[in-house]
Amino acid sequence: MTTEPIIRVEDVFAGYEGNAIQEHVTFDIAPGEVFGILGGSGCGKSTLMKHMIGLNPPVSGRILIGGDDIVTAEGEVLERIRRRFGVMYQSGALFGSMTLLENVRLPLEVYTDLPDDAIDLVARMKLELVGLEGFTGHLPAELSGGMQKRAGIARAMALDPSILFLDEPSSGLDPITAASLDATIRRLADSLGVTFVIVTHDLGSIFVATDRVILLDRHAKGIIAEGDPRKLRDESDDPRVRAFFRREAEIATA
Repeated sequence: MTTEPIIRVEDVFAGYEGNAIQEHVTFDIAPGEVFGILGGSGCGKSTLMKHMIGLNPPVSGRILIGGDDIVTAEGEVLERIRRRFGVMYQSGALFGSMTLLENVRLPLEVYTDLPDDAIDLVARMKLELVGLEGFTGHLPAELSGGMQKRAGIARAMALDPSILFLDEPSSGLDPITAASLDATIRRLADSLGVTFVIVTHDLGSIFVATDRVILLDRHAKGIIAEGDPRKLRDESDDPRVRAFFRREAEIATA
């Protein structure tokens, strides 16, 4: 039985104001998949994610989330699409004057009619899922970078979305903290069945957390590889792919 993709990107030209950084980008993401968007600096990874969450429209193309095109959606349709996903930005984007519990409560207060005690319970449950149940009263500044990222994931999960977008989740973390965060992402994906879309260039995260990836290249302005990252690393005949996965310096050509 064929499962319909939860996200379908069709012939997207990614960029701004008519300037395409990536061209003819097409791929599908299956429900429950941990999907990585990879590439070197300046290749357009974060730009593509911004298009996928409706923050900025692409130059052209379609981005279907649950069958609805977020590029052209407006009003109630756009709101319905946005309720299907949560986003954790690179910095965590927590409100510094609010405790962790208050940060996670906020989406529930804005978008639901739940009573206050139910909101409190749900927020505590989300923090428990990422191992922060003992830090509900702490401010973000009182936490480590890894804990702030976990709190950002908890807030992104507040409304029980079916998709979570994570922008460079391991950026700025030491290897041990990054590995712990990767394990948390993998556990959440396996236990909750949530689809993860992760923008990253961190090889440790790629091999531990993701099921499948695309690799963007800024020179080719497109996808140069797609599949299981372990197979791409070990079996690809493309020197650009091998260079990325083996951390080899880019060779300049005339």
